[in-house]
Formats: sequence, structure tokens, C-alpha cells
Amino acid sequence: MFELIQSVVDWYMLNISYLTIFLLMAIEGSFIPFPSEVVIPPAAWKAAQGDLNVYFVVITGTLGALFGSLINYFLSYYLGRKIVYAFADTRIARMLLITPEKVEKAENYFVKHGRSSTFIGRLVPGVRQLISIPAGLSKMPLKDFILYTIYGAGIWNIILAAMGYFLYSQQELLSLYYHELSYVMLGLGIAFIGYLIYNGLKKKK
Repeated sequence: MFELIQSVVDWYMLNISYLTIFLLMAIEGSFIPFPSEVVIPPAAWKAAQGDLNVYFVVITGTLGALFGSLINYFLSYYLGRKIVYAFADTRIARMLLITPEKVEKAENYFVKHGRSSTFIGRLVPGVRQLISIPAGLSKMPLKDFILYTIYGAGIWNIILAAMGYFLYSQQELLSLYYHELSYVMLGLGIAFIGYLIYNGLKKKK
């Protein structure tokens, strides 16, 4: 099992490019759950090695997040509130960690903070993934949505890139606990997949 994990990690690190950063961050910015924490820090690690440019990593990641957020925005803009909430109540949506309650939470957050919520929400776990949905439902001006999303995603990606650079400087320390960290990440990954399956299969109350 450990060898399999190692081969997957090695393959992933070998194939990180600006295109993969853009695509993965586009997924992260859309309604599909995918953590940006596994995209930007490894890319920044490669930048610290000289294989990539850390500024381009941040820029590409931010543009990808914007693209994914625009998918949510336009779907919500044109489908409307009724269809969005109906989809959020389906089994597929639950497998994607989307529920009517989470959509409502994002919508209330948007109402409370106004247009700036598309900026603030990019920095808030649990809100980041869905904050572009109420922006589309409320017909927020596209120019404002793009501007606030770029600012919020950009700041978040800068933080993650700084983490990747810092971790690269701590290689000796990380190597001492490499196996322990690998098993922890494996456990978290299995738990996350199990949680997705559980949410998709559990019956409605």
C-alpha cells in the first residue's frame, strides 16, 4: 500500500504543470469538492526546486479558481434558485458535499456581507466552494464578481504558495517523519472518500 501511495505521489509531482494547476483549481472553484491545499503547495514546492515559477503558480491557480467559480455563477444565474435547490437535494449533490442547507448557508452569508462575500468567502472553509452560487442567484454584476473572486482566490493562493515554499525549506525535518505523514494522509484520504460515499448513499430524513 505504501509503495502504491509513493508511486501516486511521485507521478503527481512529476506531472504538475501550469495546465494541471489551472484544471485542478478550476475543479476546486466549481461545485466539485477538491481541496486547493493539494494543488498550490506542491506546485510551490516544485517552484522552490526551480521547475516552475511561483508567481505563475499563483496566477495560474487564481485564474483556474476564477474559471471554476464562473461555472457556478453562470449555472446559478441562468437556472435560478428553484432548480439549484432541487439539485442540492439530490443524491449526486450529496456525494459532492452539496446540500440545501449548505447552499442556504452560503446564500445567507452572501446576504449578510453583500458583494464582498465573494472576496471574503474565498478565505472561509465550508463557504469557499459555494459562495459563487448565491452571487449568480442574485444576478451580481459580472465585473464585480470577477474582481472580488480574483482578489479572494489570489490571497488564498499566495498563502498556500508560501506554505509550499516553507515546507521545501524544512525537507530534513519532513524526511524524519515521512512515513508517519504518509499514513496520516492515507487515513485522511480514505476517510474523505468514505464520507463522500456515506453522504451519497444515506437516505433522506
